[in-house]
Amino acid sequence: MSLPVRLGIRANLGQFALLVAINALVGGMIGQERTLLPLLAKEEFGLTGFTAALTFIVAFGLVKAATNLIAGSLSDRYGRKPVLVTGWMIGLPVPFLLMWAPSWGWVVAANVLLGINQGLTWSTTVIMKIDLAGPERRGLAMGLNEAAGYLAVAGTALGTGYLAARYGLRPEPFYLGLAFAGLGLGLSTLAVQETRAHVDHEAETGSRRHERSGMGTRRVFAETSLHNRSLQAASQAGLVNNLNDGMAWGLLPLIYAAAGLTVAEIGILAATYPAVWGLGQLATGAWSDRIGRKSLIAAGMCIQAAAIALIAIGDSFAIWITAAAALGVGTAMVYPTLLAAVGDVAHPNWRASAVGVYRFWRDAGFAIGAILSGTIADLVNPKAAVWVVAALTLASGFVVATRMSETHIRARKP
Repeated sequence: MSLPVRLGIRANLGQFALLVAINALVGGMIGQERTLLPLLAKEEFGLTGFTAALTFIVAFGLVKAATNLIAGSLSDRYGRKPVLVTGWMIGLPVPFLLMWAPSWGWVVAANVLLGINQGLTWSTTVIMKIDLAGPERRGLAMGLNEAAGYLAVAGTALGTGYLAARYGLRPEPFYLGLAFAGLGLGLSTLAVQETRAHVDHEAETGSRRHERSGMGTRRVFAETSLHNRSLQAASQAGLVNNLNDGMAWGLLPLIYAAAGLTVAEIGILAATYPAVWGLGQLATGAWSDRIGRKSLIAAGMCIQAAAIALIAIGDSFAIWITAAAALGVGTAMVYPTLLAAVGDVAHPNWRASAVGVYRFWRDAGFAIGAILSGTIADLVNPKAAVWVVAALTLASGFVVATRMSETHIRARKP
């Protein structure tokens, strides 16, 4: 039975809540790696160079970025649900590969599959929630979506750190990933319903029904990347946000380990950042529906820059956990708000493709951040890499402040 064609979170509460739960499982798939893979690279596979150790993030980021682009186009062409189910099928082998990988190349291959899984599933849950929520509560919808995903990242990072401290780095911590993949595939196949009818309803009845809506993939890419100032500003901010996240994921656990922190302490630090990020989005997404998108994004990037600088200055668990929490606050201000801004600007009939283009640039930041921070860490030292990322994040905030227009209709009204 198809969904009644009504816009709004309350009108679609059952399906919306289901999609929130599924995105938590999507987040858990990446959370299984946050604490463990940098440590596996060093302790089990003997990788000594920072750049070599971060190859798994490069593979993940490049593949996920490309898959985001494809996911948006496929969702517009064939529907949301088939893309979601396919993503979960591709993610099923990932925990097995991580548990039993005989060489680092197998870990990199697992991250290629994980990148496809994340690109298809996370992109689709974002698009489907935007479809259901309608324009008025888009920020809240994105806040709930991203909160679920990143709270699961945090919880799984903490859980795998605990299991690794008790049982070792492999295989027990990755049992969590097996459970997430099985549940995600089952729920997506049996319970999720298609949302394309909501797109048609919004395009036909909303205030933007007279806008030009027919654009091909190439034109959407150009519009989102270059021609529209607000979409361009959002795309670069997303890229820099995940550039610093790629540094945090791959480099910071190695910095903490070199400072003498235990695996359990590293797990707490790895979990604190996405936990604050996830919880904060419960408020910031809805907040952007009231005050607008631009100010939250610009301020959030500046807070991120300050937090990363504090990590570079710090040399103790107390300082680093404070910085991790601050980084989570800044990212919570930015992450759902950028998605909501893209949804504000793009016409409903090419919105999924625009979200895919934005997420392409955003998740390319993982690879760029890993390569940049790893190279600087090898050539200079790890703290120098952290300082460079802090400077780039601050510069990105200024780009948003100077190029982006306010995108939310309510905030633009006098």
